Amino acid sequence: MKLSVVMPAYNERKTIREIVQRVLAVPIEKEIVIVDDGSTDGTRDILRELDGKDGVRVVFQPHNQGKGAAVSTGFRHATGDVVIVQDADLEYDPMEYMKLLAPIEQGHADVVYGSRFLGGGARRVLYFWHTVGNRFLTLASNMFTNLNLTDMETCYKMFRREVVASMTIESQRFGIEPEITAKVARRGYRIYEVPISYYGRTYEEGKKIGWKDAFSALWTIIRFRFSPDIGREDEGFTTLRRIEVLKRYTPFLWDLMRPWVGQRVLEVGSGTGAMTRYLISRERVVATDLDPQYVELLGRMYADKPNVEVRALDLAKIGDDGLKPQSFDTVVCSNVLEHVEDDGAALRAMRDLCVPGGHVILIIPAFQALYGAIDEAIGHYRRYTKPEIAAKLAAAGMDVEHVSYFNSFGMFGWWLNAVVLRRRSVPGFQARVNDRLTPLLRIERKLKPPVGMSLLAVGRV
Repeated sequence: MKLSVVMPAYNERKTIREIVQRVLAVPIEKEIVIVDDGSTDGTRDILRELDGKDGVRVVFQPHNQGKGAAVSTGFRHATGDVVIVQDADLEYDPMEYMKLLAPIEQGHADVVYGSRFLGGGARRVLYFWHTVGNRFLTLASNMFTNLNLTDMETCYKMFRREVVASMTIESQRFGIEPEITAKVARRGYRIYEVPISYYGRTYEEGKKIGWKDAFSALWTIIRFRFSPDIGREDEGFTTLRRIEVLKRYTPFLWDLMRPWVGQRVLEVGSGTGAMTRYLISRERVVATDLDPQYVELLGRMYADKPNVEVRALDLAKIGDDGLKPQSFDTVVCSNVLEHVEDDGAALRAMRDLCVPGGHVILIIPAFQALYGAIDEAIGHYRRYTKPEIAAKLAAAGMDVEHVSYFNSFGMFGWWLNAVVLRRRSVPGFQARVNDRLTPLLRIERKLKPPVGMSLLAVGRV
């Protein structure tokens, strides 16, 4: 793997030559991208000498903008397979790159943090209140991201390049650390920590971070909890993101379909993996999606699960994808069939992938009268009724084993937002209310309502 070392530098004339030599001494293929952030102490003159030598490239900011801005610029110029941030002082030891790189090389991690507090490395004894501040900010970050990091504020963060390629950094100064942490957590990347040494310096020796930066970092933690950057903002992804965090509704859907789920399962349209996590206890699971970003996300999530295969699959072209007929005893298709123009062909293709006696399990939206702007925005061709989906299952050569409506409580909210207000994504408030009503949905199932916002349909091959 080629390593890109992104080095922000501001007034580091005393250490810049030494740290560059230490990085160059690391026995790995690499490039060094130094971003001078408007230095005024002679650092820029030294960097002009180094530029273009031994894989060193220098980018000069027109004026001082802050560490966050410099790192963001460096990320845009990085070309390696893996990227690490390296301060231009001597507080961190580049010889520990190999330690951080190991979890990525072994396929376990997408992001690796070098922790100064895990033990296992030398650490200079310095300011007590700085340690308290670091631990407090790490605790606050963990509370908002649900991670268990020991050192969120560490400089040593190593990434697969795809992680930073799609990331927009908004923090100009030292808020970059909690911002990056919030974003990699929100996007579901696999994060590891390894212990590192730390040779801290005093303010007299050039340390720059202060208490004002601590308050800024705390604000950044709060800000990106409620306004996360997830790399894309199309209506379909926004809707998935709002639904995937529901603590009650997704387990309810799993309970609906579980009686028919066998041991060899094809999941069509896995999205961000909200339902996949319930399927992975099965003997074999093939999780699929048409969207390359979802496929890449699923690949990261289940890289360590030998019984889970992740692959791209277009339901409209199923049968041309290399999957062998009669490979599965179950096909799960949750909120996908309505996205396919020729749903009859898709049902026949799913039937062909099942062994005799196997099941095709569908979760689909119900009632065309509810069809509105949200359906249009996320690519729905239609909504169904019980007789319609039963007829389509039968036409595809399957016995209709079960068809039932559910979630009558959500019908008014969907009609109001999608048909009347013409909103283009599921409002977060409506999703949370629907989640709170899940216990009522379990009672509703016993009453067998004649209407509902969605349908559960099961065909037997």
